[in-house]
Amino acid sequence: MSFVRRAATVLAATTAVTVCLAVPALAHVTITPGSAEQGGFTKVAFRVPNERDDAATTKVEVAFPVDHPLAFVSVKPVPGWTVKVTEGKLPKPVKTEYGDLTEAVTKVVWSGGKINPGEFQEFEVSMGKLPSDTDALTFPTKQTYSGGEVVDWADPAKADGSEPEHPAPVLKLAPATGEGGHHDASASATASPMVSQVAAKPVAAASSSSDGTARLLGGAGLVVGVIGVVIGVLGLRRRSA
Repeated sequence: MSFVRRAATVLAATTAVTVCLAVPALAHVTITPGSAEQGGFTKVAFRVPNERDDAATTKVEVAFPVDHPLAFVSVKPVPGWTVKVTEGKLPKPVKTEYGDLTEAVTKVVWSGGKINPGEFQEFEVSMGKLPSDTDALTFPTKQTYSGGEVVDWADPAKADGSEPEHPAPVLKLAPATGEGGHHDASASATASPMVSQVAAKPVAAASSSSDGTARLLGGAGLVVGVIGVVIGVLGLRRRSA
């Protein structure tokens, strides 16, 4: 019993230490997935956990890079939240394949909803084209609580590799591995719905074919069942005779 108690104590202590070390890392505002291909489009989610036990998160403000601006940004509605996308003039025009970019999205703000203690929320954004001349994009984020506290997730990475107290969400960019990440922006706005519609037709046809086959087999089974009942009745009658 003494050995069991000691083992249980050590296990409990180890678990407590592990949880304490893991909680701060999990509590940060992050961007997921954390990487994408250069020169393409991507969809990411800003994951915002609530770190307070006595207050709810009521506002999330994400700043977009102006040194590597994104020409196309769209947001996915979040039930219970109001979103505001702010565009502004860039410090200096940026040359793109579509011409000189003088304005771009500089900030996206979600407000009006609540992230209660012990909960998290994800705010999805589609954006592109991702720059090819940098290996990372930083999105400083401000998290506002119902008590008025504002946590600024804007600390840059430390030179020694250790994690800062309030790290800014970072999207790492890797060289494109194929042609999938280098499609035209106008095509990206229209190609996806078209692909979806085209893909839907074979699915519908397959579904219809499956339903027809199922009905045919069901009907055949019913006929066989009726024949079996008739044969059984005739057999009983013969035995009685």
